[in-house]
Amino acid sequence: IAVLNRRIDTDITGELANGTVTIGATGTIPNLDLVMNGVVKLSNASVPWDSNITLLAQPSFLAYMMQTPEWSSADYVNLRPFAGDDANWRDRPQAYKFMSMLVLAHPNLSGKGTTAEKSYMYHKSAIGHAMDTAGLKTDIGFFSMQDYSWARATAYMGPKILQNTGIVVITHDGSKYA
Repeated sequence: IAVLNRRIDTDITGELANGTVTIGATGTIPNLDLVMNGVVKLSNASVPWDSNITLLAQPSFLAYMMQTPEWSSADYVNLRPFAGDDANWRDRPQAYKFMSMLVLAHPNLSGKGTTAEKSYMYHKSAIGHAMDTAGLKTDIGFFSMQDYSWARATAYMGPKILQNTGIVVITHDGSKYA
């Protein structure tokens, strides 16, 4: 199942790359102005700012944003993952809320470590992913002659852009942190 979940992730990020609303350029350093440009692009397209906006960012994009004063300002940030003492180990991505949008660093977006990295700002309803759950097959077995166990998961699934104007592809330079 973990393999299927990674495939779903790869499918969705691959489909986000097909968005045609683009900002930034090769060599552009990520900054607050680039984020605000994405906000304006979505707002001009009448995309609702309803807490369903996600910024799926390269790790370098997040590294640049963490250096801006706005990133740590209570005026912009309402989920502070570095605040407090969380003694429980968490097996999930570190999430931030910046300007009411969910911000996640993703290590496998296109262009990683180059001057043309891609990050994506999008509304939840702009991208879809379907799976034939009735056809989901998960087989598990044991082969006693070779003394090994095996597991297999198979599913038919695929992503689709539902609203192109709800996706902003941000091209930027992440080579400094590569």
